[in-house]
Amino acid sequence: MSAHRPDARAVRSCRIGGMSEQTGYADHTYRSTMGMVGGTLLLALVVMLAADGIVGGEGRTRWLSLAALVALVPLIFAFSLRPAVYAGRERLRVRNPFRTITLPWASVEGVRAAYSAEVFAGDGKYQMWAIPVSLRQRKKAQRQNQGGGNSSVNLSGHGSVFATELSGNSGYRAQADQAIDEIRALAERHASDEDAQGAPSVRWAYEVLVPAVAGGAALLLLLFLG
Repeated sequence: MSAHRPDARAVRSCRIGGMSEQTGYADHTYRSTMGMVGGTLLLALVVMLAADGIVGGEGRTRWLSLAALVALVPLIFAFSLRPAVYAGRERLRVRNPFRTITLPWASVEGVRAAYSAEVFAGDGKYQMWAIPVSLRQRKKAQRQNQGGGNSSVNLSGHGSVFATELSGNSGYRAQADQAIDEIRALAERHASDEDAQGAPSVRWAYEVLVPAVAGGAALLLLLFLG
């Protein structure tokens, strides 16, 4: 997993879908290995096809290939390589395809992994794209834990309730459930810290949206004009 610069406040760095663990990094970092691999392969395929059209094509074909490249590359990047969750001592930062949500721990009211990984803060509910929930892993966890059903743990801390869906009571755990447990524990631990106060903030990923919209508009215009 990719990680950030070393820091004295080191905690563990994790990757969803991978087995590696490292120490010496400032944040827990969660990313989908399968998403990153699939996105890289798809990007390579799109770039190769577009390059063939731009270099080997003639006239309108070149412009269509270029417009498709500009439109598709940001979208593939947004849904595969961009998603990440960073959990530090002061805040949770959720980077989704088109938005980045920054949540100081004091604003986090709950986290859960049902059919998707979600965090609740203020009046909002935000999905965490970088932590995919695998029902197959949950079934495997249930089998390895002697058929224990999903259980829900609610812990009250600093006036908030942190809930997570668990696969089995102990032993083998689905990776999404492990990640949610770690995030919940960090929220509970740091919610009263002075540096962890504040309200949620959301920033749109214009660096993804602008080229995707521009490329899509150019592609539609070229197709419409014939």
